[in-house]
Amino acid sequence: MAGVQDQLEIKFRLTDGSDIGPKSFPTAASVATLKETVLAQWPKEKENGPRTVKDVKLISAGRILENTRTIGECRSPLCDVPGGVTTMHVVVQPPSTEKGKIDIGAVTDEHLCELVLRGALGSSGG
Repeated sequence: MAGVQDQLEIKFRLTDGSDIGPKSFPTAASVATLKETVLAQWPKEKENGPRTVKDVKLISAGRILENTRTIGECRSPLCDVPGGVTTMHVVVQPPSTEKGKIDIGAVTDEHLCELVLRGALGSSGG
């Protein structure tokens, strides 16, 4: 019976309300392992999917889970129902750009004109 308690059924709720899973994981599995599963099973037809594990945030019982923690460490006694399925919410965080650097591919003519005008006007905008 102890082997059953060492497993946790988890489904991953995406922001559009669809789910990945449920799937059984050992309580000793790390949060990083869960994120790898989400990344591998991300629906190909969905836009703006995560590219790396770093792009994925998992939320359970209102807490953002840390990669180095295990599922067993993250469990909430208030939310876990024996034999039930735990739902973890998935948030995709787009990769951050370094401050001050501009993604040239994302600059439109309008943005370029604004940047040139701000430079000519000393960044005061008017």
